[in-house]
Amino acid sequence: QVHLVESGGGLVQAGGSLRLSCAASGRTFSNYVMGWFRQAPGKEREFVAAINWIGRSTYTDSVKGRFTISRDNGKNTVYLQMNELKPEDTAVYSCAATLSVVLTIRTLDYAYWGRGTQVTVSS
Repeated sequence: QVHLVESGGGLVQAGGSLRLSCAASGRTFSNYVMGWFRQAPGKEREFVAAINWIGRSTYTDSVKGRFTISRDNGKNTVYLQMNELKPEDTAVYSCAATLSVVLTIRTLDYAYWGRGTQVTVSS
């Protein structure tokens, strides 16, 4: 079992930045691929970014060059640095964990989820 708790969300103006954190507890954190997903009102949950235990990462096209995912295995924490935020980035952001051996963007591959943190970007 892995317990995930997100923090760092809030209200920011377009063009601003936020850094989300996801603290993990339970089984060995470094064994997991960690992902960030988001869900806007009335829309399906979508993949944002993922990172494996050695720091290899992948991103959805709409955030490439603006968002950076990173992890600190010593602190059992994964981060999402979000720069140049846009109103369309407004959503509940959730982190998730999977024992997949590959970087996966599929929601169904992630077994453990946090409750999410709200990010609101005003225009």
